[in-house]
Amino acid sequence: MKKVLLSWSSGKDCAWSLHLLRRQADVEVVALMTTLNEAADRVAMHAVRRTLLEAQAERTGLPLWAVNLPWPCSNADYEQRMRAVCDRAISEGIDAVAFGDLFLEDVRDYRIRQMQDTGLELLFPAWGIPTGELADQMIAGGLKAKITCVNPLKLPASFAGREFDRSFLEDLPEGIDPCGENGEFHSFVYDAPVFTAPIDVRTGEVVERDGFIFADVLSN
Repeated sequence: MKKVLLSWSSGKDCAWSLHLLRRQADVEVVALMTTLNEAADRVAMHAVRRTLLEAQAERTGLPLWAVNLPWPCSNADYEQRMRAVCDRAISEGIDAVAFGDLFLEDVRDYRIRQMQDTGLELLFPAWGIPTGELADQMIAGGLKAKITCVNPLKLPASFAGREFDRSFLEDLPEGIDPCGENGEFHSFVYDAPVFTAPIDVRTGEVVERDGFIFADVLSN
């Protein structure tokens, strides 16, 4: 049985990756790993509150490895802290690290370079699935998410805070990836096949910060 640490961003792609990995008889996901902006105490880029991240982990039944990153964070700082994660994984008998990347070759190549010589295998369970098809699979499979971050250079700010559903997909402008793989948007999953129960949430304040539009997600 291959023991796997899953990179968990709090969004739809990692949640679906966990769903796919749990369908593999020879794989056991043993923990979730998330990077957080330590100044804001929120998930890096997705801007999800730590309390909601912890609620996700609880509903997957998996321990959460929280990796605090300084803000701003240099590549050297990021790689140093990720090396510490890899060392911990090896010490705990983990065989592989999984990522929810979909098709960006440069991102995948960076991860391969970063993880070489760590002794850990890399897994990309959702890699290569056409993103339109993948988005449909997620929604049909019961995944529910809110859009927490929008890049206004690629997508209108009004998409922040919306539900990731068929209406959202139908409204996306031409050329926008249905899964936001090019950085158009990020999400927070509040229900999924890998959860024991949904997380009761609502959309809060929408703000512009550091060139992005962020929609806060709050517990009810």
